[in-house]
Amino acid sequence: MVDHSELQVPGYEIPPEMQGQVVITTLDRIYNWGRRSSLWPMMFGLACCAIEMIAVQAPRFDLARFGMEVMRPSPRQSDVMIVAGTVTKKMVPAVVRLYNQMPEPKYVVAMGACASSGGPFKAGYNVVAGIDKFIPVDVYIPGCPPTPEALIYGMMKLQEKIDKQSIRQVRWYQKGPDSVQIPVPILGSDLIDPRRAEELKRIAAAQAQAQEG
Repeated sequence: MVDHSELQVPGYEIPPEMQGQVVITTLDRIYNWGRRSSLWPMMFGLACCAIEMIAVQAPRFDLARFGMEVMRPSPRQSDVMIVAGTVTKKMVPAVVRLYNQMPEPKYVVAMGACASSGGPFKAGYNVVAGIDKFIPVDVYIPGCPPTPEALIYGMMKLQEKIDKQSIRQVRWYQKGPDSVQIPVPILGSDLIDPRRAEELKRIAAAQAQAQEG
């Protein structure tokens, strides 16, 4: 049963005899209501946080209450990426590639301390100090690992963000490319972000001049 009160725009009074039959709303409100009530997370996990993500889909927590029970194995059918676990330099190219393959509108949730800032492994040579260095993050969920309740709360915060969006302002309805493609990092002796190519060239040139001098 649909709760029409979520669609009702405040300030417009409906006579009692018409309540439940008539709803006065806006295009943005009904559009966002449809998207927030059918978010499809992508089915993948990186480390221990993924166990908590799996638990939140079980009957005890029942994420289906929010319309998010359909976890898709393909990025082409997903609109939420939950980065659950430690992000190593080896995995970053794959994560960025999956993000690029997701259609707009799409959102990213950094689940746990590792995905948000590197966590207890931040000092490791092979760990990235936060996935937000490569892809935009909409919601951060603290914890090591966060509980299933924390993930539910984070997804509710994502719903609140979606509620505030307007069709006239969102990127994917503006003129230009439908989606912003992020260059896939190059993994060699270290992880190289193509967006920093010019900066790295200047640093290398400065180091070379310092050695010559």
